[in-house]
Amino acid sequence: MNTTDFRASVWQTLIKFEKQNAFFKPKISVLVGLSGGADSVTLLHFVKQMSVKKHFNVYACHVHHGLRAGTADRDAKFARDIAKKLDVPFILKKVNVKALAKKENLSTEHAARKARYAALEQAAKHFGCTKIALAHHADDHVETIFLNMLRGTKAKGLLGIPVTRKLGKLQIIRPLLCITKKEVLAYIKANDLSFITDETNFDDTYTRNWVRTVLLPMLEKKQPQIRKHLLEMSKDLSKYIKNA
Repeated sequence: MNTTDFRASVWQTLIKFEKQNAFFKPKISVLVGLSGGADSVTLLHFVKQMSVKKHFNVYACHVHHGLRAGTADRDAKFARDIAKKLDVPFILKKVNVKALAKKENLSTEHAARKARYAALEQAAKHFGCTKIALAHHADDHVETIFLNMLRGTKAKGLLGIPVTRKLGKLQIIRPLLCITKKEVLAYIKANDLSFITDETNFDDTYTRNWVRTVLLPMLEKKQPQIRKHLLEMSKDLSKYIKNA
């Protein structure tokens, strides 16, 4: 498959996945979680394109975790600028992850996740949104399956990341869960989009980063199709596990 065909295939995969899950309907309002990384920029661009096609409203929220002084401010500015470029209303939410971690005796990762979801929920209510779109993709899905196994999980943990789930009265949707990181980057290139990279993504003191940068590459040397096999396993299990 040549480069042009590959990029077209990514778009068709996203469209098919959206149709299967009925993520978007006319007149609804959707909030996109926008970090400024390649995944969330792809998501914002895709949702914006779909909003024009399906006639719904789209908004963006960037969560500033207060963990990386200079670069965090840079990321917030970039997110604001890319939202403006795509003509998407934007809101910045600042949270204090360190304070939350200390108060509730949580790891930094856990506290950041908890604070991020709370901030996104507040932003969605501010804009009157009923759905929050997050940029998890197929490789995130595989990493989550491994993380759940490492931490100890029941069968449901082997399902990885759900396509949709409830957050209070809101619905979280993940329109990119059908494509890989490689396909995300193909989408970025095809649409001439810019993005930033969070340097903490390469810090393998965080367990997820270690799974991504160390464990999976090591396993792929022995079994190059391991990601594909895990995704197929998760899909098959979802047919049998209730409330998947």
